[in-house]
Amino acid sequence: MSAMRIRPSVVRIICWLTVPATLGVAAYFGTYALYGERGYVELLSTRSQLTAAHAQLAQLTDKRMRLEHRIQLLQSGDSDLIEELARTKLMDGAPGQVAIPRQRQ
Repeated sequence: MSAMRIRPSVVRIICWLTVPATLGVAAYFGTYALYGERGYVELLSTRSQLTAAHAQLAQLTDKRMRLEHRIQLLQSGDSDLIEELARTKLMDGAPGQVAIPRQRQ
């Protein structure tokens, strides 16, 4: 008879311990899903880094295309670009020097 009394109490204790254990496991995995190394917060951070990298890639691609165009113009002997580069280099001079362009006659 004493075995019958113990059994319902053990079952009741196990039921009472199951709920907190389940909540604890759910809280652990929920926290990991938010703040873990592959969680939601890390996903947002990675997305923002990817957006910044795409913007930088677009800028560098544009700059490269402009430089390739200038190289093609130099290789083809474009007189306007050559004159522009020559004037830029010649007008720099040494520190403290002033260059005064002359009027064409």
